[in-house]
Amino acid sequence: MTVKLATLSNGLRIVTENMPGLQSAAVGLWVTAGGRHERVEQNGIAHFLEHMAFKGTKRRSALQIAEAIEDVGGYINAYTSREVTAYYARVLNADVGLAVDVIADILRNPVFDPAEIEVERHVILQEIGQAHDTPDDVIFDWLQEKAYPDQPIGRTILGETARVEAFNRDDLAAFVNEHYGPDQMILSAAGGVDHDALVKQAEDLFGDMIPRSALSADAARFHGGEARRTKDLEQAHLALAFEAPGYRDPAFYAAQIYSVALGGGMSSRLFQEIREKRGLCYTIFAQNGAYADTGMTTIYAGTSGAEMPELINLTIDEMKRATEDMSDAEVERARAQMKAGLLMGLESPSSRAERSARMIQIWGEVPEIEKTVAKIDAVSRADVLRFAEEQAAQAAAALALYGPVDKAPTLADVQARRAA
Repeated sequence: MTVKLATLSNGLRIVTENMPGLQSAAVGLWVTAGGRHERVEQNGIAHFLEHMAFKGTKRRSALQIAEAIEDVGGYINAYTSREVTAYYARVLNADVGLAVDVIADILRNPVFDPAEIEVERHVILQEIGQAHDTPDDVIFDWLQEKAYPDQPIGRTILGETARVEAFNRDDLAAFVNEHYGPDQMILSAAGGVDHDALVKQAEDLFGDMIPRSALSADAARFHGGEARRTKDLEQAHLALAFEAPGYRDPAFYAAQIYSVALGGGMSSRLFQEIREKRGLCYTIFAQNGAYADTGMTTIYAGTSGAEMPELINLTIDEMKRATEDMSDAEVERARAQMKAGLLMGLESPSSRAERSARMIQIWGEVPEIEKTVAKIDAVSRADVLRFAEEQAAQAAAALALYGPVDKAPTLADVQARRAA
C-alpha cells in the first residue's frame, strides 16, 4: 500500500492510499476548523455548521443528499472535534467520484435555509440536553473547562444553549468565510481509490477556490481547577486530568504507554487494584489525549458517594507507586496494546483515510507505519518512569465530580496526597 500526496495551486491537499483487493473506499474532507478556532461568541458554531452541511445545497435538498449516497449503498456522516471538522463517506469503489461530488457540494454550495436552521437548532438543543443528562459525558466537558479556563480549547464543542439559540445564517456564513479556505482542507481517501482520478476531480471541484490567511488558534494553557456538582444520582462520577504533552512533543509516546499501563485495559494497575481487588467500581480507565500544543492524561471512574474518597485516594496512590515499580513487563504489555490497536485499526479504509488526513495536518506528510511503530518501540521503561514521576508529583491537575459527591476529596486534598 502506497500513500500519494498532491497539492493544488490554491493549497488544497489530496492524500490517497490504495488498498489492493478492497471493493470499497473511504473518502472525506478534513478542515482545520474546530472548537478551538471559535471566538467566545462563536462557541458551538463549528458543530452547528457541521449539522447544516447536510440540510441542503444549491443542487440538492437534504433528502437528495442522503439519497445520493444511500441509493448506492453508501454511508455519509461528519464530526466536529476541538481541532478539526470532518465530512466523510464510505462507498463502493465505483462510487468514489459520486461521494466526492456530494462532499464538495455540501461544503461549497450550502444554502443555509432559515427554516432548516431552525429545525437543526432544535436538534442541537436536544443533543445538548441529552449530553447534560448523561453524567459520564458532561463531566468531561466540565473537566476540559477547568483544565483550560477562559480559552477556546476549554469550551464545550456543542456550545452553550444561549449561544446556539442565537446563531443565524450570517454567523454560519462568516465562519465558513473565515475558516474554510482551500489551504485549510485535506481531501483524504483510502481503499479502492485512484489517486490521479481523485486529484483531477479535486481540481475540477475545488481548484477555483481562493486561498485565504488561516486564523491561528490561541495557544493552550493548562491551568487546572475543580468542578463539583452535587446531584441525587445512583453513582458518583469522577474525572481527573493531569497536563500531558501535545502530539508533537517527544514525550508523546511515553505518555501514551503510561496511560495504557495505568488504566488502559483489564490488566492495568487501576483496573486490577480498584475494581478487581477492591470491587470499588464497575468502570475505571485512564487515557491520554493530545492536541497540537498540549494534552491530558485523564482518569474516569464511577462509584458510590460513600466510596468515592477511597477510590480517589487509591488512584493517587497507584500513580505514586507506578513511579517506583512499574515493570518492564507492564511497559511491554502497554506497548503491545498500542501497536496492536494501531495496526488493527488500519485494516479499515476509514481509519487509514482519517490517519492520513491527521498526519498531513500535523506533520505535512504521512509517516510510514513502521516509523510510528519504531517510535513506540523506542520508549524505554526509564522514559515511562520519568513521565510517571511528572504525572504523580508535578503536572498541573483538574478535577470534576458529579452526583453524590459532597463528601468527596477536593482538588486541594488530591494535591496534598500527591505531595505526601
